[in-house]
Amino acid sequence: MKIESRLAQIGSISEPVTGAVSFPIYQSTAFRHPKLGQSTGFDYSRTKSPTRSVLEAAIADLESGDAGFACSSGMAALQTIFALFGQGDHLLVSLDLYGGTYRLLEKVMTRFGVTSTYVDTNDLDALEANRKPNTRAIVIETPTNPLMMITDLAEVCGWARKHGILSIVDNTLLTPFFQRPIELGADIVIHSATKYLGGHNDVLAGLIVTKGEELSKEMAFLHNSIGAVLGPQDSWLLMRGMKTLALRMERHQYNATRIADWLLSHPHVAEVFYPAQPHHPGHDIQNRQSSGNTGIFSFKLKDAAYVEPILRHIKLIAFAESLGGVESLMTYPAVQTHADIPEEIRRQVGVDDRLLRFSVGVEHVDDLIADLGNAIEQAYREVAGS
Repeated sequence: MKIESRLAQIGSISEPVTGAVSFPIYQSTAFRHPKLGQSTGFDYSRTKSPTRSVLEAAIADLESGDAGFACSSGMAALQTIFALFGQGDHLLVSLDLYGGTYRLLEKVMTRFGVTSTYVDTNDLDALEANRKPNTRAIVIETPTNPLMMITDLAEVCGWARKHGILSIVDNTLLTPFFQRPIELGADIVIHSATKYLGGHNDVLAGLIVTKGEELSKEMAFLHNSIGAVLGPQDSWLLMRGMKTLALRMERHQYNATRIADWLLSHPHVAEVFYPAQPHHPGHDIQNRQSSGNTGIFSFKLKDAAYVEPILRHIKLIAFAESLGGVESLMTYPAVQTHADIPEEIRRQVGVDDRLLRFSVGVEHVDDLIADLGNAIEQAYREVAGS
């Protein structure tokens, strides 16, 4: 069955009693036992709940994994995964990294003796040079946030497997509609499901998918033990959002491509970072391993003085954090999403004070271009007149 149909039918054939096409919200934390030593399969909702179970089965199927785990946020999902590691373990991590992940690794996981080295994960020589005897995993964002760096997943996951290293891939920006890392060799896939999977800026959630029986059992143990699980109401909201994922991702991609191409020739824009554009590093890899492109990209202005007035003058586009919803959002990574990364590291990667990140929604593309164009023009006039 095609992925569009599987998405639309999430939960619609899972309720055996009433035949409800929208799976019910089971708002219960406890479940009766038929008798001593017997269980319905549900005992306590932290361990397993009916609504969450349907969601978890759906994401495992969509990502071609063996088990899915729904968490209370993307960061809760990351923490659950990182609990696989302990004192003396070392991780290789994508160089251009979401600030929240960097904060978790450097401010929390170091307390437990876990260290990280940040590397261009598409450079096998750099990975080999930084691999240590205690390297346990490689953590990959592709595309990265916010500079959209691309990693060849088949090549890097193959390298990791050869050395007995787990490969963990953040698939938030492309979703299983456009990219399925497990099919390319990854062991674990993670999503900030708050973003494209939920799609409506109204639910906070994280999802994990594992491949392999032993790894899935260990993740189930950690998920239950840590307890950062997703509640039934949010599980239902997430399933509802995922039903329209195919439609939304196609519109996000179309709008983002149109706007990125328009910005590429704009006189006040220095660079555009979007994998759909032929000049983008990794464009060919992206086309090979993915069936489409995300709805988020970043661009650098020629003058940092334009940033504040642009963010003040956009109207249809909201100046707000997060991404992946039907509403367009613009973010200033240097002081928002990536503020926890030290400035010298940010600048080395390219996240400087001229960079804006644009999560393109599903509004009409002409309206978005008009709004952004007006904001840039007003910013230019203000700066030129000052």
